[in-house]
Amino acid sequence: MKTREDAPNGERGPVQVITRAAAILRALEDQPAGLSLGQIAQRVDLARSTVQRIVAALEAEKLLIAASPNGRVRLGPTLLRLAASVQSDFVSLCRPYLLRLSNELRETVDLAAVRRDGMVFIDQVVGSQRLRTVSAVGETFPLYCTANGKAYLAQLGNDAIEQLIGRSYPARTPHTLTSLDSLVQDLRRVRRSGVAFDREEHTVGVCAAGVVLRDTLGNYVAISVPVPAQRFVDHEAAIAERLLATKHAVESQLEAAAA
Repeated sequence: MKTREDAPNGERGPVQVITRAAAILRALEDQPAGLSLGQIAQRVDLARSTVQRIVAALEAEKLLIAASPNGRVRLGPTLLRLAASVQSDFVSLCRPYLLRLSNELRETVDLAAVRRDGMVFIDQVVGSQRLRTVSAVGETFPLYCTANGKAYLAQLGNDAIEQLIGRSYPARTPHTLTSLDSLVQDLRRVRRSGVAFDREEHTVGVCAAGVVLRDTLGNYVAISVPVPAQRFVDHEAAIAERLLATKHAVESQLEAAAA
C-alpha cells in the first residue's frame, strides 16, 4: 500500500510541500496545547523526518511556535495576523449589505463570528428606529438562545451540538429552550427555512432573526436582526425574507470575488 511518502516523482515538488504544510497546519487546529512531531506525523500520514523539516520551515516564519520544552508545537502569531486581515476584509465586504438591510428594515443589523461555544459580534449597523436594540461589537452571546447562535447550530449534527454545548442550558428568560431535545426540534425548523429565531429567549423584550453563511476562510458567520418584541411579530416574515436575500447577495459576491 502506498503512503503519501511513496508518491511518484511527478507529484513531488513545491506544490506537494505546500499541500503537506497545509495538512500540518490543519492538524494543529483547535490544539492549544500543541502536538508532538510524532503525533503530527500520525495525523497527516507522513514520515516524522518529513514533518520535522516542514515544521522547522513553518517555525522560521512564525506560522508555528513551540508549545512546550519537549518539542510540541502549536499555531503561531503570523497565522493570527493573517486571519485577522482576512476577517477585516470580510467585514468590509459585508458592510454595504448590512447597511442596505438596516436601511430597508430600519432595524439594527449585526454580524457575528463563531468563538467556540459562543457568537461574538464583529460588526454592527444601528437601526434608525427610536426604540431599537444595540449590543457592543466584541460582546459574546451563547449559541442555544440567540438567533445567530441557533443559525450556526443548525449547520451541525445533533451529536456535534451535544458535544459542543451539552444537553441542558440555563434559563435566561421564561422562553429559553433549556434542553437539547427542545433545541433540536427548533433547529429542524431552522434547517427547513434557513432562518433562526430568538423569541425573547435570550433577553425579555428582545426578539431576533438570523442566518448563517461562510466567510472567505470557510468559517461560519451570522447576520442577525434584533428587534424589540412589540414590533417583531408584525415584521417577522419581512425580516426573514430580507435576511435570506442579504445572505444570498453576500454569497454571490464571495463567489464572484473567488472566480
